[in-house]
Amino acid sequence: MRRPAIFLSVIALCQIVLPGWSGEERLALLDVDHPNISAVRVLLDAGDPDRKRAGALEYLGGVSLTSRDPAFGGFSSLSVVGDRITLLSDGGNVASFRLNREMQPRAIRFANLPAGPGRGWDKRDRDSESMAVDTATGRVFVGFEGYNMIWRYAPDFARAERAIAPAAMAKWPANGGAETLARMPDGRFVVISEVAHVAPAHWVGNDAGRLKTRDGLIFASDPTTPGLQPLHFAYTPPGRFDTSDATALPNGDLLVLDRDFRLPYHFSAMVSRVRARDLHPGAVTHPERLALLDSPLLHDNFEGIATSREGDDTIVWIVSDDNQSWLQRTLLLKFRLRG
Repeated sequence: MRRPAIFLSVIALCQIVLPGWSGEERLALLDVDHPNISAVRVLLDAGDPDRKRAGALEYLGGVSLTSRDPAFGGFSSLSVVGDRITLLSDGGNVASFRLNREMQPRAIRFANLPAGPGRGWDKRDRDSESMAVDTATGRVFVGFEGYNMIWRYAPDFARAERAIAPAAMAKWPANGGAETLARMPDGRFVVISEVAHVAPAHWVGNDAGRLKTRDGLIFASDPTTPGLQPLHFAYTPPGRFDTSDATALPNGDLLVLDRDFRLPYHFSAMVSRVRARDLHPGAVTHPERLALLDSPLLHDNFEGIATSREGDDTIVWIVSDDNQSWLQRTLLLKFRLRG
């Protein structure tokens, strides 16, 4: 009788140490003590090495990133502050580095989100799809898709400071939530759902037009501020594309990255711009299309976009989510915005 009793005691102890564990494999975390990244240069058009333009974007170079760390990959958002690039995966893993003139990573750091929704045991608890950085304070804001939440972290993800599940995001699909999170130059934050349409209560017009929109929210300041209520606007993605990320331009325009998937296994991406004057509560925005990334140009599951400045130039960075699949790559591309 002792053996069954001991067995039951062990089970009970496991339930205390690992509450809710059901036998699934734990989410892979990056090895923060041994960060490593390798980079291989890639052409914008493999069939035309001299090609440097994709619409309004001038290609400055790009790399395919790999690592010996099995948790590396799956990057859904990025930020560029100064010369440091930070990538955030949909599993809550963080990779940051600098690129030298040969576009080789230097000063590499790995980290993992210190806290987030759920237990953090599997990807569903760390479906971190969007990120924005307040450059004045260094604080990082992360949108979690499965929970329709926004969390605020101290600089360099040192600790979680605050979290909120906005009522305006409560009915967004679990797999189509806060795919986009951008901090604007005036301190506002913009959030756009990947697939949720504007609700009928916030729409004036016919339903056919409403079903072409994505629900957008404008927060007047820090979106995790208790009691702060966002205001709605409508974003209309091009064609059959879905919104995957956005970033602010220095003049207050919003640069949006939209993504399309076609069978059997083909991704394409559109970069568009929403003018600052059109970004206000109640607006129905129709973005200006700037660049299409599709065959024969580089194309993949592009999910993250960010901007930086080099002299008078606005630099646009785009990263792909490889879904940790051998069919895809982690591509980091650098462009200059023309015009």
